[in-house]
Parts: sequence; C-alpha cells; structure tokens
Amino acid sequence: MSFKCPFCPRYFSTRSAYTQHKNHCIPSTNNNSDSESNDNDIEMVHENLNEDFSDNESIDSEINDQSFQSKMSISETDEIDQNENVDENILGGFDSEPSEEPEDSDSELNEEEFKPEINATYPNEAYGDLMSLVTKHKLSNVTGNAIIKFFNKHANLNKSPLSKSIEQGHKFINNMNLPSLKYTKTCVINYKNNEYFLYHRSIINCIKNILSIPDISQNFALTFEKVKHNEERVYGEQNTGTWWENTEALLPIGAKLLSLILYSDATNVNTLGKSQLHPIYLSIGNIKNWRRNKQDAKQLLGYLPILKSKDNTERKSETFKKAVRECFHRSLEKLLDPLLKLNKKGIDLTLNNETIWFHPQISIIISDWPEAATYCLTYKSSMSNHPCHFCLVARDNLADLNLQFDDIITRTHLNMQEHFNQGTVNSVSIENIYNFFWKLPNVNIYQATVPDRLHHLDLGLFHYQIDYTKKLLEEQCGKSLVDEIDHRLAKIPRFPRLKIFTNGIQTLARLTADEYRNLMKIMIFVVDNLYENNENIENFVKNEDLTKLYEAWNEMYVISRYENFKESDLIKFQESINEWSQMFVKTLQHMSPSGLKLPKLHSWIYHIVDSIRSFGAVNGYTTETYESLHKEYVKNSYRLSNKKNIEIQLMQIIRRRSIINITHRTPNLAITPRTFKFAAKHFEFLLKDAHDFFVEQAENSNIDNRMKSGFENFSECLNLYIDHENIADKGKVTIYGSVIIENGAIIRATNSYYGKPWFSNVSIHMDSDELFDYASDQGICYGQILLIARIDFEDPLNLALIQWYDFKSESHPYLYGCPLLELTEIYNFIDIEAIQNIVHIVPQFDKSNEYFVNKYIF
Repeated sequence: MSFKCPFCPRYFSTRSAYTQHKNHCIPSTNNNSDSESNDNDIEMVHENLNEDFSDNESIDSEINDQSFQSKMSISETDEIDQNENVDENILGGFDSEPSEEPEDSDSELNEEEFKPEINATYPNEAYGDLMSLVTKHKLSNVTGNAIIKFFNKHANLNKSPLSKSIEQGHKFINNMNLPSLKYTKTCVINYKNNEYFLYHRSIINCIKNILSIPDISQNFALTFEKVKHNEERVYGEQNTGTWWENTEALLPIGAKLLSLILYSDATNVNTLGKSQLHPIYLSIGNIKNWRRNKQDAKQLLGYLPILKSKDNTERKSETFKKAVRECFHRSLEKLLDPLLKLNKKGIDLTLNNETIWFHPQISIIISDWPEAATYCLTYKSSMSNHPCHFCLVARDNLADLNLQFDDIITRTHLNMQEHFNQGTVNSVSIENIYNFFWKLPNVNIYQATVPDRLHHLDLGLFHYQIDYTKKLLEEQCGKSLVDEIDHRLAKIPRFPRLKIFTNGIQTLARLTADEYRNLMKIMIFVVDNLYENNENIENFVKNEDLTKLYEAWNEMYVISRYENFKESDLIKFQESINEWSQMFVKTLQHMSPSGLKLPKLHSWIYHIVDSIRSFGAVNGYTTETYESLHKEYVKNSYRLSNKKNIEIQLMQIIRRRSIINITHRTPNLAITPRTFKFAAKHFEFLLKDAHDFFVEQAENSNIDNRMKSGFENFSECLNLYIDHENIADKGKVTIYGSVIIENGAIIRATNSYYGKPWFSNVSIHMDSDELFDYASDQGICYGQILLIARIDFEDPLNLALIQWYDFKSESHPYLYGCPLLELTEIYNFIDIEAIQNIVHIVPQFDKSNEYFVNKYIF
C-alpha cells in the first residue's frame, strides 16, 4: 500500500513520509513564481521526501580497490540463451589507447534491434496468474509446487490449467519473445587465463522500458526551465540547472535532451560477504525527482565483472589494479557505446504515444567515493598528492578551510587529457589509462561524479564525528561518559520511524546509514550538559562547544535536504557548511590520525554548492533511493538461485519479473488516508455514569498514570468545553487508543503499544484571537494527549484531552533552535481537528520537567 497526496500527484511508501509532505503541500491560488520557459508554479518546500532509501547500507560497504595483467581480450556480444546454453566467442586484444571514432552505422543501430515487441501470452489465465503469484511474492519452487498440488487436488478438473511444475512455468516464461528484455554476455577481459564477462542489457531498451511506464510522461521535463522565486533563480529539478541549460543550447533545433543517470556499486550477495556482484543501474534525469526516486523508474543495466586475486599480495599489485580499472572502463564502453553512435543524429523515442526526437547524454554518475575515483581514473588513496576527483587540491590542504574558490583548479577533460598525452599523469594523480568518458560529448566526468550525501555525510563525515566524539569523551572523562551516552540513547522517547538504540551504540559492530541518520536527529540532546568543564586538561573541549558542533551539523544537514534552492538558500547553505566545518576541525582535529585531511570534507565544503547549481537539488542524486535496488536486483534474487552461475540466474529471475510486470501490470493502489478514523476502543460509558467509572479505573493497575490523570480531569475539562459549546450534559463516551488526523499522522493515547505505553505529543495551531492568551512558537502550542474521546450527542464530538506544555523561560524560550518547555498542570479538551501534527518531545536529561521539541525530525 502507498499513500496518495490529495493536492498533487505524489505518492509515498510510508505514512510518515506522506504526513511530512502533506504538512507542506497545500493548495495555493496565488503564485509569485516566474519562469522564462513556462508558467509552471514552484512551491518552495524545504523538506526531505526521499523515503525509499536502504536501511542496510553500512560504512564497510565500499568495495576495496581491485585491480590485472597481460593478456586481455574482448568477445563479441552473444545473447544469453534463456536455458543457459551460452556461446562465448573471444576476440583479439584490446588497446588501452582510444579507438577510432565509431562510424554512424545504421546497421549497427537499426530501430528493429530496439523495438519493444511483446509476444507474451500464457496457455490460459490461471497459468499466468499462478506464475505472477510465484514471481511477485518470490516464492520458492517447493512452495509453488505445493500450490499446484493443492489446486489440482481440490479443483476436481479433468485437466489442470496450471503448469506441471514451477520449473516448467519458469522455462515457459524464459522462452517468451520480448526483445526489449534481452540480456547479453560479453567477455571484456582475459586475466591470467580467466575470462571475465559483462552481463548486460541494451541501454536503449532500458530507456524505452522506463519511458513506457504509464505515469512517467506526467512527470517528465522536455525543456530547460529557468525558474525564479521573488526574482531569485531556483535550482530544484535537474532541468533547472546550468548543465541542462548549456547542453540543451548545443542540440539541433527541434531535438530534446534526454538526461541519463548512472549508478553503480559493488555489494555483498550474502551475509558472510564472501561473494559480491557489481550492478550498474540507469535512470532518466528528465523525470521529476520524487518520481525518479521510486524503484520502477530505474533499470538494471547489467552486472560488471569483478576480478579475483589469489591473495592479498596480488590484490595490492599494480598489475592487478590496472586490470581492474581497464576492465571497468571496457565494460562502460560496451554499455555506453550506443550513445556515441547516436551522438550526431539522436534517436526517435515514444513517450505517451508521441514520437520525440531525443539526444541522450550522460549527466550524472552516482556512486561512493572509491567508485567515483574509478570512473574518473584518479588515485583512490587519500594519501596521494591530489586525492580529490573534482579538483587539484593538494593533500596537505584538504583540511584548509581558508582556501579561496578562485584558487582551486578544477579537473576537466582538456587538462587531464593533456597530462595523459604528455606522460605527466603522476603530477595530477590520475591513472595512466585512457578514460572512456573523454570521448563522450557534453559530460565532464570529474563534475558528473557528484558528491553523494549518503556516503559523504551519513556514512562519511558523521561517522567520523561520532567516532571522534566517543574517543574525545573517553580521553577527557573516561569510559563512563561513553556509557552515559548509551544510557541516554536508550531513554529517548519513541517516535514514528525513529530508531531507538535500546542497547546503545557501543554494542553495534557497525552502523547502517539509516542508523546514522537516526542518531543525527537525537545526538544534540544526548550530548547536552553531558559533562563539566575541566581547565586542568590540555586542549579540553568544552561541552558547550561539542553541543554547538552537533547543532551546526543538524542545521547544515536539514538544508541539504531542501527540494528547491534559491540563490539565497545556496548562500545560507554554504555558510552553514563553513560554520560546521570550522567547529568540526576546531573540536575534533586532534582526535584524527590524519588531522581531518579527508577528501570528503574538502569535497563537501568546496564542491556541493556548484553541483546544485549544475544539476539541481541534492535529493535528485543521492544513493539513499538507489541502495534499495540492491535488495531487488541482487540480494533477494540471489536467495532464489542455486548459487551457481549467479549472474545468468539473476538475469533470468529479473527478466521473468519484468515479464510478469508487463503481462500483469496492476494499477498503483495509493490511497489518501481516511481522516478521523478511530481505532483500538478501550472504554465505553455514559456521561451520567462517568464519576463511578473514573473511581473504578483509579484502582486499575493496568492503566498508565497519564490516562488516570486524564480521567481525573475529564469532568472538569468537559464541563468547561460544554459550557463554551452550550451542549447538554448527556451522551455516551467512547475512549479510543488512536485516531488519524487530517495530515495522515496517527495520534495515540494507549496503555500498551507493542508492550509499552504511548501518549503522543502534538502541536496545536492556535486561533488568532487566542494567541495573546498564550506563549506560542510562531502560533503553535504543544501538549500531550492523555485521552482520545468520541462523545455521542446529536452532533458527535471528536475530542482529545490535552496536558499543556509551556515555555520554560520567557527570556530564553529556545535552545539549539528547539523550544524548551515544561509540562504544566493545565488540562483542556480540544477538537481533534485543531491538532496540527505529532511532535517529538525529548527530556533534558540533567533537568527535571524540562523538555525539547525536536526540530530535527527530517
């Protein structure tokens, strides 16, 4: 099930993502935006909506550098026979120098090769439905055969409409004629008498498959848009960036730019990590970010070869490393060669039953840092003279925060190719291998390998910040303080989709990207007032400075998740990056063995803002939404294989899945959550019997004290509400455990939710005539739900009994950008319709009755 926004075409896989979006997505009749290319409105939304990210990406997932030797050969491309009879023809040697520019041959790229024929029919409907059931739910052959046996036993038919076995059904689907789903196998290298194969699909067919998705045309840009908001240029979707603007201007009149995005990353296929695959995926930058971040808007292009070494000595040898790089770039040349052939004439493609003349161009390559270095053929080691693949900054200056942007020499095809031709590659830290991307038009590979937030921040700089914080605390105050961090983490109140570290983080061998993101949301409250200052320790870091470091991180990270950036936002973003980096270096540099000479630190400071201007918001090119593809195309498919000839089996499994998606395409079942849906009925009583009911429940040991407090104040609060509403004193009361409010969020007031009580904290938007009676956070007040009640009069009342929070101090109402509150003894019934949203309230650990409103739930 997914959740559909009632105001825009977007839908979300989780309720919390839907709720977060709906709080900002409101219909507007007035628009101040201006666009030179069209009149489309732009909504200035500052939020994160990339809910489709992986929960399993860990800090050690970055594959080590591989590497090869002498004899290499490349085979012709042979179609993989669907029953695994594969012919492999090996050709001659491969020269590392650039080959001649390919001729514009119609025979090599005739339209029939890429024609998306669909000849997929089943013997009968039941046969197809069974194979759809088995494939979509990833059932094993044993389970599928049990279903067949059960059906045949109880159907009482003379002849079964089903296949004799699931294996036979798989063979039937494998033999279906769908050229657009054809996979091929190409030998790209012969290393030490072992042939290594690229298993791949036609990039043109992958493009066509994406364009054939029914709703893609509704979320597809065909032209550059110079979007403005209050006279400021705005960068959001990829077609608002300077790369699109400049590239489109070079196209023939009438042609449309087709922006192609690549993502690749090696990943383990089993929990032991003894086997790996290296998938590469394709998506299209014309698709709006929110839609492109859905899994179906990406296609598996193939599996890149992974060279094997006999031992660690060979793995570290220059011969092996060179072999790996050449193998990688030969594979890319094979995959992307059709783009070179289409460079001059482009290609006609169908979108929403309309034929459009496109010119495909590589725009962005998304990867982790080692993979980006392999694309760029720059040195991977952070100890090299120029370790940044964007520019020629010296290693000694990686932690220099005073570099001037004008003094940084960026890498380009021209200056790197000049060093390659002159034999001075070592002076700029690039490999002595011709880079295939130098042949592709309108792509600067050093700029296209954009900084990836997941690997740069989540698994990179924040990982260092957490590790060096623990090291700092242990050095300054002893291990007991690190234990106190674990204790505080375990006491953080729960909140939808927020991971609670019940056992702390010391027991975790390594953290996933999702776990690091969860830590970001709460670490500032954990380190607040954690320890006393000690002037007797040299280079002592004050607790105040440590807390400011985490505050600066959160401010920077939240801005990085903006969906649109005005020029003023980019200035603010750069300032927040500078502020955090200065605190980072000042506070933790002495904890780092390298003195924080980190390529990712330099790259984030000096290159991320330029990437936004070139390619749009960071949300459009982060691996958060690509890592989940590994589950679908590698890990889950691997579990269904017999672990032999893995690539061929995985291709067959994925091909069958694609065929089922075509033959049994189902509409998106996105729903708009039903408002004011009550659930979990707890109690029911008549108003005239309320006093006796409350006396009885006061002795009930199974009821949480907060609910008992609600009962104690029920009558008084209801009398105030009834007097105000002039409602007669009669009716039936039903107490519920939860209710869905207008934005789809679930409000809870229950004694046991998964074994623990949960009483939601909420924000309430105050009426303008009430604002002067309360201290508010920009018109918002906060309270804790004690009871959720429906009172049946002639006109039923949907009410929540609230215990109010108030600001702890009128003179200093905020701390770390968060309201600092205390829980009062003031209670009221309010209309559930008045509740704006659920909020995360975190206690100030060293204080009594002091609470933060967590503003860092992104």
